[in-house]
Amino acid sequence: MSRVAIAFSAALLTLPCAAADRVTGAAFATRSEVIAPHGMVASSQPLATQIGVDILKAGGTAVDGAIAVNAALGLMEPTGNGMGGDLFAIVWDAKTKKLYGYNGSGRSPKSLTLQWFKDHGHSSVPSWGPLPVTVPGAVDGWFALHDRFGKLPMKTVLAPAIGYAREGFPLTEVIAYYWNRSVARLSQYPGFSEQFTINGKAPAKGEMWRNPNLAKTLESIAEGGRDAFYKGDIARAIGTYMKANGGFLSYEDMAAHKGEWVEPASVNYRGVDVWELPPNGQGIAALQILNILEGYDFSKIPFGSAEHIHLFTEAKKLAFEDRAKYYADPDFSQTPIKQLLSKEYAEQRRKLISPDNAMRNVDAGDVRPGTDTIYLTTADKDGNMVSLIQSNYRGMGSGMTPPGLGFILQDRGEMFVLKEGHANTFEPGKRPFHTIIPAFATRNGEPWLSFGVMGGDMQPQGHAQIIMNLVDFGMNLQEAGDAPRIQHEGSTSPQAQATPMNDGGVLDLETGFEYATVRDLMRMGHRVQYADGPYGGHQA
Repeated sequence: MSRVAIAFSAALLTLPCAAADRVTGAAFATRSEVIAPHGMVASSQPLATQIGVDILKAGGTAVDGAIAVNAALGLMEPTGNGMGGDLFAIVWDAKTKKLYGYNGSGRSPKSLTLQWFKDHGHSSVPSWGPLPVTVPGAVDGWFALHDRFGKLPMKTVLAPAIGYAREGFPLTEVIAYYWNRSVARLSQYPGFSEQFTINGKAPAKGEMWRNPNLAKTLESIAEGGRDAFYKGDIARAIGTYMKANGGFLSYEDMAAHKGEWVEPASVNYRGVDVWELPPNGQGIAALQILNILEGYDFSKIPFGSAEHIHLFTEAKKLAFEDRAKYYADPDFSQTPIKQLLSKEYAEQRRKLISPDNAMRNVDAGDVRPGTDTIYLTTADKDGNMVSLIQSNYRGMGSGMTPPGLGFILQDRGEMFVLKEGHANTFEPGKRPFHTIIPAFATRNGEPWLSFGVMGGDMQPQGHAQIIMNLVDFGMNLQEAGDAPRIQHEGSTSPQAQATPMNDGGVLDLETGFEYATVRDLMRMGHRVQYADGPYGGHQA
């Protein structure tokens, strides 16, 4: 690995079209790539990134570094992740020269039923409060990854996060902004104000934030392992709190949890194998988009042109209708992955795209079975690499904050559909559809890129755009993340009762695209708008 340079890029939310006058690279790039021969960590928080680098310097593996960074981000960016959420990861193991996927998503409470929602007048799962809470899978994911690919003791790996939780750190600007937005909504839920405000208010930019309860929880699992979280006092505290506050998640649900190792799925895009995890996540939507776009010659279609944006948007519409219909927990509904990712199916779907007109009505294909997240990636001196994503959903999660634990439970159960017969229908003990997805790319069987993009429905769109920027438009890794992005809104969501898109949706364009391009897109029938911040962060 010491002979191979590792490059990384980190872009936060929306970016200006030109950061500064530079003598090399694209005008919109914020800086040159960072290159290192012995290891690399990319995350959204400099202190967390430094923790990961320190773990690598201490002899830790890429997995050790990833866990340390994730634990720190749960403290430093609780607006996007934490121990109350889920985790997904793709690991490149240098010894076996193979990719390993891990699905660390939790299941719905076994005592809650679809009939209960109907009896109590719910047409959809609420966004906050006790009802959307599912088992938090992140901690189990840490230990599963560590058992297989870790080296340093978990006490060492978690020590930096514990230290910062107890001693404090100065809060960053973007996190202070989102934290402040969450306080008014989530303060109604027991335990939130006591543990996530200072005198009833969100901490301000630069203010020292401490979370001694989280430090104690991290110390408990560092000492007692995963079972301290899922079968000990922590699980009992969660069960007792949820029962007292109208919830259904129980100690038994916690004790029964187990994530699973899964085989990543891939397609080849012009010589690059792009890898995603299979459902219940949405990763294969990025692969479907790329499969459709492979039929166009982008060597003759400039980046940022109306043709580029139009073709990308139409491919996204088609992939997302399949996403809404077919993606769900494979233990309950078989997603026809092989068919959805076949080149033949992509060719069939591609024929629906007009070169001149935006689609207004889109249906899923006929296939039969056979922002609010953190992303991080690490690489170590031996060539191991980790692509890891973790989230509470809806920023700070459900608002349900068990006393004394220092973290908020996720509200991922909102993604279930309360309609019988849908692949993602609520059932007891079922994993909901998931938006968070890590990604990876290989070339000729060797690791080429570990990357991710945050932000709900933006994630598969962002993954496809990063690959296109690198492969089709010849950008370097920093430019690929800094280039202005496209986000289409309005395709059917998995919890929207499976009603096909019928109005064409809305096309959001990040600052940096020419107005002449916007005008051409409007003439094709696209409804174009600017949007405040939905384009996702990026690390690679």
